[in-house]
Amino acid sequence: MIDKHAEKIFEENINKMIPYYLMASLAYYEQADPIFSDSFFDEMAKTMHKRWDEIEHYHKHLINKDDLLAGSYLGEYPGIVEGALASLRDKYYTKSGKLRKTPKK
Repeated sequence: MIDKHAEKIFEENINKMIPYYLMASLAYYEQADPIFSDSFFDEMAKTMHKRWDEIEHYHKHLINKDDLLAGSYLGEYPGIVEGALASLRDKYYTKSGKLRKTPKK
């Protein structure tokens, strides 16, 4: 799970929660191969709900506050999300599926 890596990214830029929420949902619901622990995903959704008006991202319209309260997303995924998730997996995981000690650059 890449919880710690994502936490650092979110500390620097809360807007990144939108694409990571979509990638995490795709990974969990469509691919059955989560990138975040359930507890991290739930906390991310709570933070997004609480700070919703501060967050800006061009895919924000795909998510609504009810999704965040439910802690799930069953909407449509833009094609870019699948490619971004594949890139994220390549960066943080080895081919055997183990978390890299140091992310690929």
